[in-house]
Amino acid sequence: MTIAVSAVILLGVFVYLLWRYARLPLWQAAICAAFGYFLASSSIGPEIGDALRALARFIAGLEL
Repeated sequence: MTIAVSAVILLGVFVYLLWRYARLPLWQAAICAAFGYFLASSSIGPEIGDALRALARFIAGLEL
């Protein structure tokens, strides 16, 4: 659950920065948010969550 919350915050900040500095129209940002909402509730949503958790575990395991 922690990964999902931090991913949502990270993506929200990314969309905000696109809206603010790349002049992304607000209606396009709303469509992106709606797409993400419906994608998460679809049958592929759990696979996306598993992939994000695997990516986070991989990044956490890197020794920099």
